[in-house]
Amino acid sequence: MESSGRTKDQRSAAGQSQATDLLLRGLAGDQLSLGLGRPQPARQGDGNLLAVLRDRFGFDAFRPHQEEVCRAVTEGRDSLLVMPTGSGKSLCYQLPGIARGGTTLVISPLIALMEDQTAKLQAMGLRAERIHSGHSREASRAACRAWLDGELDFLTIAPERLSVPGFPEMLARRKPTLIAVDEAHCISHWGHDFRPDYRLLRQRLPLLRPAPVLALTATATVRVQGDILEQLGIPQAQRFIRGFRRENLALEAVERPKGERTQDVVEFLAPAERRPGLVYVPTRRAAEELAEVLAKRFKAAAYHAGLSADERARTQESFLAGELEVVVATVAFGMGVDKPDVRSVVHTALPGSLEGYYQEIGRAGRDGKLARALLLYSWGDRKLHETFLERDYPETQVLEALRSAVPPQGVPREGLMGAAGIDLEVAEAALDKLWIHGGVSIDAEDVVRPAKADWRPSYESIRSHRQAQLDEVLEFARGSSCRMVHLLRHFGETRDRANCGRCDACRPEESQGRSFRAPTAREQATAERVIELLEEKDGQATGTLYRTLFPSESEDRSAFERILQALVRVGALRLYEDGFEKDGRNIRFKRAGLMPRARKVLEQGQLQVEGEAPARPSAVAPKVRRRSEAPSKAFSAPGAAADPELAQKLREWRLQQARARGVPAFRILTDRTLFEIAERRPQSIPELMQISGVGPKLVEKYGAQILKLLAG
Repeated sequence: MESSGRTKDQRSAAGQSQATDLLLRGLAGDQLSLGLGRPQPARQGDGNLLAVLRDRFGFDAFRPHQEEVCRAVTEGRDSLLVMPTGSGKSLCYQLPGIARGGTTLVISPLIALMEDQTAKLQAMGLRAERIHSGHSREASRAACRAWLDGELDFLTIAPERLSVPGFPEMLARRKPTLIAVDEAHCISHWGHDFRPDYRLLRQRLPLLRPAPVLALTATATVRVQGDILEQLGIPQAQRFIRGFRRENLALEAVERPKGERTQDVVEFLAPAERRPGLVYVPTRRAAEELAEVLAKRFKAAAYHAGLSADERARTQESFLAGELEVVVATVAFGMGVDKPDVRSVVHTALPGSLEGYYQEIGRAGRDGKLARALLLYSWGDRKLHETFLERDYPETQVLEALRSAVPPQGVPREGLMGAAGIDLEVAEAALDKLWIHGGVSIDAEDVVRPAKADWRPSYESIRSHRQAQLDEVLEFARGSSCRMVHLLRHFGETRDRANCGRCDACRPEESQGRSFRAPTAREQATAERVIELLEEKDGQATGTLYRTLFPSESEDRSAFERILQALVRVGALRLYEDGFEKDGRNIRFKRAGLMPRARKVLEQGQLQVEGEAPARPSAVAPKVRRRSEAPSKAFSAPGAAADPELAQKLREWRLQQARARGVPAFRILTDRTLFEIAERRPQSIPELMQISGVGPKLVEKYGAQILKLLAG
């Protein structure tokens, strides 16, 4: 069955014309001509979706939830699909794309995924191409010719391509019959992986309509779902929130001091049935150190963004081929990895968000067999994430100080950085957020000007949201109710309420790392006093209960929380969220509600407390107040040791890239990274990757160009 387009003999003469050559030169940075390529009618394909599934994709039946989505999209309805990693989301645009005829435009932010999906489609005999910064100019031109001539079933592009002058207009000359936006959570400020390039879609998609839009993501809370549809301009789209329950996944969280976690990981992975395994760590250094320890027992290797592309590829391929039993990785590992027999996923510290955590544990047990996810954590893990938060989302007064230094007529960005008196890394993050939230405008010449005066509420709400994500993760880790149900509610699945029967809350006796014991006399007395206070006034905040029982804070707050969790486990209490508005921020806290059988379970001695009994009442460290003032670290002129001539060449190259994409220059390369490159003069990709601020995304887009410039 031919899926779309005309035969070769029926191509439009415009596809062979001099005008097409002009257009394709425009893709390399010249101005695009718009009088090209007549729009072609889409040919409707076979309406029998099961037949298309069988004939073109080789499957006898749909996976759960796929058919209803495919049917809605094939019928032309805008849709949002939120379904876990590994559940078959890609088919939900690929099959309707074939059934609708014409060409499907896929927008994806990950080059590795683009390459993988395109290769799979081509292997199936479908006509698929991709355009991204890692593709050669000639290959991109060929893909554009094929688009205009109707020779493609699928074209996948990176979102930043939509900022290339004239490129969206070129696409609009032959409109797609379906638009798929993959990793759609990247368009939302509230998502865990926000990317400003995705915001371009709202302006560009109308050019490509009336094709239906399908937004796909594996992780989106209710708030993010609404923002995705708003930003894509499809607020009435049908939502499909499906498949978040994982019946075969046993979840467990164990509070552990950092020094004990390495041994926990070794013991957890020791049984052969728990391998292959993925171990997620918070830093590159931790990945190297833990991989070195595990390699003494298992076939293990590290994976992080500081390794060369070749090293990362070898590790990933060895893991997929079964040559490695364990990969110790930062969050850089996992996107697009489809290994069905991963038996364990271990986190050695709190993840940054529940969305990220769910995505990572979703890489276990895709074959449907039992798999385990272990989270090792402590309160101290939160401090690392708070450090990241302060770095990436400086406090509002830092942004205000920077904006106040911008004169009405504008100022070159480098001059502003030098005059602000703020540490360069903090200043760059502050300026980035000011630009994103509209406090300043920055043109392609890198001139900064004041913009909206009301930028603060937007920024503060996002910063508060990032802080709340840390609270959500800690609440999940310390929770005493079914962990799977907790995750389902987080993603807006309220219909599915049955306990999983596998997690450490449902089956504490089968926990791998948690231990329970009878309460001490002091703990029993505290539990009884909690019940008495709630009998006097139900629904009190847990903080109020703590301060009432321990006005001098003589008891560790975490020890008190363990008693509350013990009461929840035996059905004496329920904990629920509440909140209030203060200074435009939503302050969240927990209340305790008394259950009817509270007295009975205490009298029957059912209470079980987690962890070892304290030898004595724990001392409480003095409270450390968070600084509210702006960072006091003085600004120092960057690049003192850098080659000034080379730094200038890098600036000129960066400016060219910024003009081509229509974005501020610092979005291409920050000053700190630019000066370090000029100072260290890396000669290879591995050396380039060792520079602060250089990661896989930057190397994929610009690595070859930077090295060529340095060699020249």
